[in-house]
Amino acid sequence: MTKNTKANDQQINIELSEEMAEGVYANLAMIAHSNSEFVIDFIRLMPGVPKAKVKSRVILTPEHAQRLLVALQDNISKYEDNFGEIRESNESVPFPMNFGGPMGEA
Repeated sequence: MTKNTKANDQQINIELSEEMAEGVYANLAMIAHSNSEFVIDFIRLMPGVPKAKVKSRVILTPEHAQRLLVALQDNISKYEDNFGEIRESNESVPFPMNFGGPMGEA
């Protein structure tokens, strides 16, 4: 067997707990980065509630962030092939998005 064949035969056993399988709803993601990592905060923003809560934080290397981008693009393309184009809403968010900080001005 060659090295490539051995590498292709390896499988990763991924464990998904019952609690994690339930997932967490988020309707906003904020992304920050440094030279060594990308930080994605998944947030649940609710109308009429002045505080938004970060429900999950994922920290990725730049290489993994790039792989995530490619995987999302591939999955969105497959989704649109099955269900039609995803249309962006032009509606503004009906509640403040200042996250407790000062409001921006233009």
